[in-house]
Amino acid sequence: MNHRIHPVILSGGAGTRLWPMSRTVRPKQLLPLVSANSMLQDTVARVTGNGFAPSTIVCNQEHRFTIAEQLRSLGVVPEAIVLEPAARNTAPAITAAALLLEQSHPGGTMLVLPSDHVIEDVHRFHDAVALAAEAAALGALVTFGIKPTRPETGYGYIEAGGALDDLTGCFRIQRFVEKPDPAAAAAYVDQGRYAWNSGMFVFRASDFLAEVDRLEPEMLARCREALAGASRDLDFLRLAKEPFAAAPAISVDYAVMERTANGAMIPVDMGWSDVGSWSALWEISPKDDQGNVASGDVLTLDVADSYLRAEGNLIAAVGVRDIVVVATDDVVLVVPKDRAQDVRALVAELEKAGRTEHFIHTRVFRPWGWYQSIDAGPRFQVKQIMVHPGRRLSLQMHYHRAEHWVVVSGTAKVTRGDEAFYLTEDESTYIPHNVRHSLENPGRVPLHMIEVQSGGYLGEDDIVRFDDDYGRTGD
Repeated sequence: MNHRIHPVILSGGAGTRLWPMSRTVRPKQLLPLVSANSMLQDTVARVTGNGFAPSTIVCNQEHRFTIAEQLRSLGVVPEAIVLEPAARNTAPAITAAALLLEQSHPGGTMLVLPSDHVIEDVHRFHDAVALAAEAAALGALVTFGIKPTRPETGYGYIEAGGALDDLTGCFRIQRFVEKPDPAAAAAYVDQGRYAWNSGMFVFRASDFLAEVDRLEPEMLARCREALAGASRDLDFLRLAKEPFAAAPAISVDYAVMERTANGAMIPVDMGWSDVGSWSALWEISPKDDQGNVASGDVLTLDVADSYLRAEGNLIAAVGVRDIVVVATDDVVLVVPKDRAQDVRALVAELEKAGRTEHFIHTRVFRPWGWYQSIDAGPRFQVKQIMVHPGRRLSLQMHYHRAEHWVVVSGTAKVTRGDEAFYLTEDESTYIPHNVRHSLENPGRVPLHMIEVQSGGYLGEDDIVRFDDDYGRTGD
């Protein structure tokens, strides 16, 4: 590529069809489902260097510290991490990013990517981006169409029209098609003019904003107000809440791409998947001789064409076919592979029932590390705590609970009231309720502790913060 492309990575959504691994507070894009890195990390890595400017991440504010930590672990410094104060679908998110890019890099070309896609052939992806940048320089709003490998009813389709100027491999968009029935999907594959709608785009920010101004002027106005009222929060840019929440919740396809006369499509075969379900993950994963994908502690006998993932406890399966079994430390999911899409409906039932398993894992990530519930009962709760080297929990106090801390490994610096002291392995201390306290890892290795809470109320909202390195008012 002859000029730098500005990646904009959208990290929203809950990924409910990949429950119980994907949950609201830690959705699929933040999980290592396909490689040793999270899907977000893989997305950032494929657009780092090689003619790309630093990425801008647009994300849910609840995920900001996890995303920042994952970027840090890659050694990546982003252009910006933009926090959405409300979920408004892709059009407002992309519009806000385009406004920001036009401020800092006028005339810049954006590459808009979801954070939860798999691309196996990165070289073909880069070639497609380079061609899309040429089309964008002509004023086109370009999307990537995925050459279909089967009559898929779960994706929208794009029909290619005539060639765009003299750019070989780039076509004007004839029309967008909603998710088809099986007969229509088969016809689209046979005709060869149709591609799956990938949800990835390349355009100049100024050209995109001009179309938004023409087609959705109210949305553009609200996004301008949200950016004008944005505030810096540590390393994050927090959009103003009221104007952004007032923007229409609409996808970029409906808002712009299906209505513009400047749309173009580049069909490409690059080993793409949106990993939208457990069956999709089975399809793209390496399999054994029986067609099984097994991850973690799994034992099988006469099992075929199945996906089995153990996150802790052993999964033992005998004589089954075409199923998905996913076991976390608090949930076991069993579903026929051909009904994997229905997991979303199951998550909706959990939410209706007032349960929490759809929302949060037993391991909860914080900017300083994580904690994991081990056991709980009337007036007590036991947690494992890990604190990263050099990190510190806030100076805080609890009204209703006392805490006992036992260091398992590493070194802890404890502030309790007016005293400060160190604890090493096998040492412990007691934190009464109504006493200011803080915990810090001054060492070079992770600090692991066991915390036993006792008291009449053990909710996470029983916390008063006096000082916090991360600008939080609640945990």
